[in-house]
Amino acid sequence: MMLKRLMPLIVGVVALAGCASGPEIASSRSNAPVGEQVFTEADKAIAAKQEEKAYAMLKAASDAHPVDKRPWVKMAQIRFNAGVYGEAITNAHEALERDPDDHVAHSIVAVSGLRVASKALADLTRKNNLNGDVKSEAQDLAKLLRTSLGEQELFKKGDAAKTTPVRVRAQRDSSVTPTKAASNTTSSSNDKDPFSGLK
Repeated sequence: MMLKRLMPLIVGVVALAGCASGPEIASSRSNAPVGEQVFTEADKAIAAKQEEKAYAMLKAASDAHPVDKRPWVKMAQIRFNAGVYGEAITNAHEALERDPDDHVAHSIVAVSGLRVASKALADLTRKNNLNGDVKSEAQDLAKLLRTSLGEQELFKKGDAAKTTPVRVRAQRDSSVTPTKAASNTTSSSNDKDPFSGLK
């Protein structure tokens, strides 16, 4: 009688043990790197101005091969070139999770972040007449950039002359005294170099 009660339990345990030791089901995800074929096809799609098709191909490749950083870097580049900086940053962060030393991904994050911040600050300034100590913030940012780049000056003297627009001077009034003219040349030299206060 005891055997009749335990028999279904024994059969169930044996059946479950048999299922557990069966052949493993092949996973659709692979840890192998993505083949070069995907990147070749994506490059062809980009050349044909089909960025969304290339992005979809790379997204599928990243889902199939979750440990490979290359699809994420390429997707970040596509979004960066399209000006979709939020997605570019997200994709670059995905690449950095897979390889924290990837230089391209770090560059995309940095430049995209600066562009988003610049646009947001410009929009805020334009809409709200933002007032504040912008000069000190600009000086702090310039100092940070100089330190990061290892440069004493952000803009070289020759570069500033090339990028400074030419100003057309109005005809001088004959009533201007020489001392005023000297002070005008000093202020105009400061006008030519808007970054002189940042040095």
